Amino acid sequence: MLFRFLLVFSVFLYSLPLGAASGLKGVELRDLYFGEILYYAYQDLHFEALARLDIELSQYHELDESELDPFRQHAGQAEFSVGDIELQYRMSQRAGKAIEAVLGEGIDLATRNVAALQLARMFYKKNDPQSTLYALDLIREEPDKSRYQEKYSLDVLRGKEPETFKTDAAYLRALASIDTGQFTQAAEILKTLKEEETLEGFVLYNLGIALIQSGKEEEGLKVMDELGSIETDDSGLLALKDKTNIKLAYRYLDNGRTKQAKKSFQRVRLDGPYSNTALLGAGWVAVAEGRFDRALVAWSILHKRAETNNSVQESLMAVPYAYGKLQAYGKSANLYKHAMDVFAKEIERMDGSIKSIRKGKFLTALLDVKSNNDKNWVVNLRALPDSPETRYTLELMASNDFQESYKNYKDLAALRHHIEKWLADLRVFEEMIEIRRNYQEPILPVVEKEFKKIDARMKLRLEQRANLATKLKNILIAPRPEYLATATERQALDNIAALNEIIATNPALVDEEIISRVNRLQGVLQWRIKSEYDQRLTDAYNNMIALDKIIVKLKMTYNSFIRTRQSATQSYEGYTIPIRQARTRLFSAQRKLKGVMAKQGRIIETMAINELDRRRKRLEDYQIKARFALAESYDRATKAQVDAEIEKQRQQSLENAAKPNATKPDEQNVPPEQVEPGKEEAAPAADGAGEGKSEVEMPAKDVSAEDGPVKKYSGFKDKLQAR
Repeated sequence: MLFRFLLVFSVFLYSLPLGAASGLKGVELRDLYFGEILYYAYQDLHFEALARLDIELSQYHELDESELDPFRQHAGQAEFSVGDIELQYRMSQRAGKAIEAVLGEGIDLATRNVAALQLARMFYKKNDPQSTLYALDLIREEPDKSRYQEKYSLDVLRGKEPETFKTDAAYLRALASIDTGQFTQAAEILKTLKEEETLEGFVLYNLGIALIQSGKEEEGLKVMDELGSIETDDSGLLALKDKTNIKLAYRYLDNGRTKQAKKSFQRVRLDGPYSNTALLGAGWVAVAEGRFDRALVAWSILHKRAETNNSVQESLMAVPYAYGKLQAYGKSANLYKHAMDVFAKEIERMDGSIKSIRKGKFLTALLDVKSNNDKNWVVNLRALPDSPETRYTLELMASNDFQESYKNYKDLAALRHHIEKWLADLRVFEEMIEIRRNYQEPILPVVEKEFKKIDARMKLRLEQRANLATKLKNILIAPRPEYLATATERQALDNIAALNEIIATNPALVDEEIISRVNRLQGVLQWRIKSEYDQRLTDAYNNMIALDKIIVKLKMTYNSFIRTRQSATQSYEGYTIPIRQARTRLFSAQRKLKGVMAKQGRIIETMAINELDRRRKRLEDYQIKARFALAESYDRATKAQVDAEIEKQRQQSLENAAKPNATKPDEQNVPPEQVEPGKEEAAPAADGAGEGKSEVEMPAKDVSAEDGPVKKYSGFKDKLQAR
């Protein structure tokens, strides 16, 4: 279980570099709306990016002329990035379908391999190592040669993979191998990755686990010891280093290797997240060595820290235990009493926290955290006010299940906010549509009337152009030079035709000279028209080409006007029903979300209450132990006091017994003349009485003073009653 927990921790840390790899990195922007998607994606606002990406893709596929949309240049990348962003947003099912679609034929090998790696990551996050290995096996080294054609080169079929692709794939395979029990294979893979700077620390951590689980414990501990002594400034690696040293130290301590355990504990930072555990363990190492005074050094530092921490609470029991071993029973009893007061206070606070959580204040406090735009939202929990519902928040966040539940609840709360915003946006859209209607409806009839006139004239000009094109085509088959005559020439020909008609009807009115002049003029015109026919035909074709260019511009303007007129109409027409449908769906989603959010909130509250109950039971257990330890300390203190008093009075009796023997020589040296008459006989009697009293009455007094109370109040309860 220990190393399984270590593995989970390493996977949690490695999930950061896994999630950083995105298909939207390094994009050359060609479309403004796709740039908006990148703006949200680069900030890890996956829901906002995904919502806009789905909208852009749906609109792009519904366009009549999608080749004119600048989004076309990003369409392929956008299709691939859908699964990537869905995976980032933890939509595993949709992400899997999107990525599996990319794994089909018609893409280059690099894109296919990247999609397979993303699919493997998704399976690994779902704790499915077998499927992870299956997805990794989809990665190919060479493209399908059957797709090779002259217009494709092998370089095009291979594509270009990210620089870290092979490293990421190998590391993920090693992690999946550890989960499936293939520790030897995992160790072999991890040994090849030891020099990778991007995976510094993580490789050593998992390599040590794989070696230990494969039966090479000493080699594995050596690798983890190498990680525990690494020099770095990276905060993530420092945390991993401290965690490694903690686990190593406790494993050494369990095996009785106190020297190695002490060395590992000393490498843990005092200002790091594992300093409390390290201080507690360092004290137990000193206890194992029999040096209780050294244990007090570490435990006294820990004794002054936050009382909500498990290690600190254990130190409240450990410090008086050490003082008891040092025979400072009074100090030990006072500290046990202090521990009992602290435990009682914490139990009372836990009861208040449980009541506050059941009232719903805990979820409200979690959602009040201003962490929507901050990746370190876990750290921001430190800034919560010290209230009953938030006092043990950080300790609760140590559980991975609680973190995942909190993420889900936070996502649901964000989705609720989005739905409320969308409902408000629908009201704004309705106002915008009404404003457009009021502006466009009076103008459109006038525009439509003028447009019909222009449309009729345009159609007439297009028919004329078509007639000219037909005539030119016919002239090319059967030449008709008169069709290319100028207006002056045609007028002259008409005049000559009228003169010829007059001459034919009234020949008497004209003479031969006039007839000759008319014929000569007609011949000149005919000669000019026929001699210039080829050049005029060429000029006609050139003019027709120029006219076609003008007509193309005319049609573009015409179509643009048509689209503008349609967009003006469509800017307020046909939105009523879609808005109603969207509002209905949003209301339905809102009701469903409310129920799901309530269930998720109850899950979080239940997890928090269960954790607090567990902590409460542990504190109650500590409290009971502290009571017994306090009683034992009182017993030991009382016994020590009684023993000291007995020893004191024994020494006093010995001194009193030796005192008469010391004064007899002085009495014998007193001159007889200094002795009063009549008292010479009484002095020996008095001396004899004094000796009898010191020899008989003093021991009796000692026994009655000391032995009696010890025998009568030998138990802790009796002592308390006596006090």
